[in-house]
Amino acid sequence: MITVSEAGGAGGQPLHMRLRSYFWSDRVRAAQTLLGLFWLLDGGLQFQAFMYSHGFPRMLVGMAQGQPLWLHDSMVWGAKLANANLGVWNTLFALAQVGIGLGILNRASVRWALGASLGWALIVWWFGEGFGMLFMNMAMPLTGAPGAVLLYALVGALVWPGAGPGGLLGRRGARSAWVVLWLGSAWLWLLAPSSSANGVSDALQAVPTGIAPIDSLQHSLANATRGAGLVVALCFAALSVLIALAPVLRWRAREWVALSMLINLVFWVTAQGFGGIPAGGATDPNSGPVFVLLAWTVMPLLSGEEAARS
Repeated sequence: MITVSEAGGAGGQPLHMRLRSYFWSDRVRAAQTLLGLFWLLDGGLQFQAFMYSHGFPRMLVGMAQGQPLWLHDSMVWGAKLANANLGVWNTLFALAQVGIGLGILNRASVRWALGASLGWALIVWWFGEGFGMLFMNMAMPLTGAPGAVLLYALVGALVWPGAGPGGLLGRRGARSAWVVLWLGSAWLWLLAPSSSANGVSDALQAVPTGIAPIDSLQHSLANATRGAGLVVALCFAALSVLIALAPVLRWRAREWVALSMLINLVFWVTAQGFGGIPAGGATDPNSGPVFVLLAWTVMPLLSGEEAARS
């Protein structure tokens, strides 16, 4: 348990300074704190009434449709297991995520909590997200592919305590992960779900928020992009390639990483509908804000700032 006396330095410091020292002492600790808050949010969302209804396992079974046989069967098995005693299993799911979040926020337990988060992220990405729909013809960067929980795992590896710049991945691994992530995004933009004539337009209207001005914006953008899916997809595929390679080529790395953050915030508002949280039934905030956290965490490594400081 975190106490005021533990929350940083000398007893004469103001409380806000102690809290800042404990939760925000540097970029790595700040990223750990934000990651812990994301896990707490996910745990809180798991306590929603919808998650205790049979709609939740039905949603999981629905995500299994069209997946490869091995993945389909494993996801259906997981949904049936949860449905057999939904109240108990869903409470355990929620408490696991809350425990990970609190563990990351507490300095004394951050290492084991991050380790648990890596394992739990794999479970959720498999049984809850169907590997971000990458094995079926539905994954779209606009709507959050490759999945928020995979990004949780990447951030967790990058901010592993005591492992130096780049955490478990190191500088080279962090850069490689960034390149793979964004080249993968470029490839997904060129596939049929994103590049079809109305793929982007349909995606923009798939997750209404229930917030009138945002829903109106979604509707306007959907009308503007109707029939122009291929053009939009080609533009974002090209942007994704530049975001992937600019840091490697040492070409205005910070600016391109900052652009990636802006793009994902726009996606989060327009196509992801704030993760569906305002409308209810969401299990996480979707990928938009987690992409922003990942980009902010890895920015010093991509721009060479960490190497220069060393």
